[in-house]
Amino acid sequence: MRQILKLLLLIGILGCCASWTIGCSRLPENVDRQPSAAISDGQSTLLGRQFDESLKDHSGQSGVFLLADGLDAFVGRALLAEMAERSIDVQYYMFHQDTVGQLLIYELLKAADREVRVRMLIDDIYGSEADDVWTALDAHPKIEVRMFNPFIRNTSKNLQWITRMKDVNYRMHSKTFTVDNQATIVGGRNIGDEYFNADPDLAFADLDMLAIGTVVPEVSQEFDEYWNSDYAYPASVLTQPASPEQLTEFKAKIKHLPAQEKSSKYIEALKNSELARALRAGTAHFKWAQAKVIHDSSEKKAHDENWQAELLISQLWPYIEKVTDELIIVSPYFVPGKKGADALCKLSEKGVSVRILTNSLASNDVSAVHAGYSKYRKQLLKAGVVLYELDEEIKEKAQEKFTWLPGLSKSSLHAKTMVLDKKAMFVGSFNLDQRSLHINNEIGILFLNPEVAGKSAEAFDQNIEKVAFRLALYTGSNGQESIRWHLKKDGEAIVYDSEPYIGFWKKLGVNLIRLLPVESQL
Repeated sequence: MRQILKLLLLIGILGCCASWTIGCSRLPENVDRQPSAAISDGQSTLLGRQFDESLKDHSGQSGVFLLADGLDAFVGRALLAEMAERSIDVQYYMFHQDTVGQLLIYELLKAADREVRVRMLIDDIYGSEADDVWTALDAHPKIEVRMFNPFIRNTSKNLQWITRMKDVNYRMHSKTFTVDNQATIVGGRNIGDEYFNADPDLAFADLDMLAIGTVVPEVSQEFDEYWNSDYAYPASVLTQPASPEQLTEFKAKIKHLPAQEKSSKYIEALKNSELARALRAGTAHFKWAQAKVIHDSSEKKAHDENWQAELLISQLWPYIEKVTDELIIVSPYFVPGKKGADALCKLSEKGVSVRILTNSLASNDVSAVHAGYSKYRKQLLKAGVVLYELDEEIKEKAQEKFTWLPGLSKSSLHAKTMVLDKKAMFVGSFNLDQRSLHINNEIGILFLNPEVAGKSAEAFDQNIEKVAFRLALYTGSNGQESIRWHLKKDGEAIVYDSEPYIGFWKKLGVNLIRLLPVESQL
């Protein structure tokens, strides 16, 4: 006991020292930022002229093109940057400095050299890992880089997670890419090889929505709100500003990247893919309908529980609540909480077919999230909700074309979508978990088009049994309920009576996490 007391005393002393050390370090004054706004005359640009006739034919509507394939998702962003004439606004939770990340930076630099204004807003969750890149870009006269909700530099980030938890826990999880205020890409992808099929060992099956029309200025308005927020700090304020010479060195470093072998399939797709040719020629086939951008406020972190009405889920829920026949949810991280689980059960008990696809424990890259989700499975199944969990061994099967998730041969699920009554589809950065609901900043587009929603629901119906386990409740002879995992594999029905492909220790770890009071953070 005496040794334990000594250890606790030592931990307390170290904690106080850490708090004092970080307390002496502060974020710099954030007073020298110049406010700016999206351009208002993008109609005169190449993109504006290209879409003008279609926009006139579909007044008051938005056109969308779903980007399910990783190569198409890269081409959409890179080609919009290539076509930009006035402005590019980039907003991401993660922006890695790998092949895809640097290829997109290469395109942004080329645009800036053409006098295109580039604004980059990057969440600081991993921002400090590339401070040299952000400050080098920020040294360009046409590029401005800001970090959202930053960590203090030259101070341990791990210690800040302890001493500044209330501040740094809130992250900007939104993902948008908007050019000339005429076209935008909104969805689930961060910027990194694993989101664009460039990583040979890992890919996240994801979905973005390339949109034109009325939703674009709505996304731009959201970007401006975040860009001018007090939480957005210029990269050059957080650390030492870069010199013009450092920018020149950085440009020279990535100048040859497009010619390297690791870039070849992306450069080839940018030149000759069907999407690239269609976007350049103005023949891309957009689907048209009423659409609405739904997002959290940039001030979400500062508000209390009395501010619930402005949350993304509060804006989206009225549409979900009106569903009468079918609700399909794809959420890689699914922790509905008591309120969410009760609401979904209520829908199911009213006769709505509620089907949910999420990651299995084997495919989930965050085991703690699975611990938060698993406690609601029996309640949902009892109420008639159908649960599917991604089959981790899909990578060993013959590749199946799945409209939402075409890259499943090496994937963990990352797409975040909903289909409502085959009449509307929601695509964005929003997971149905506690972090997206109450902590992180999120965005998505609700598209009210029966053709797009119907085809997505049809693809789900045709393919879900090929790529996922269907969960079912069983009652044993002792009266106890348990879950079984049903899978169709090579025409054979397989049933697992415990979490598939998972060993004893991982199951034990998840069960221990379930005992901890951490659900609000998952």
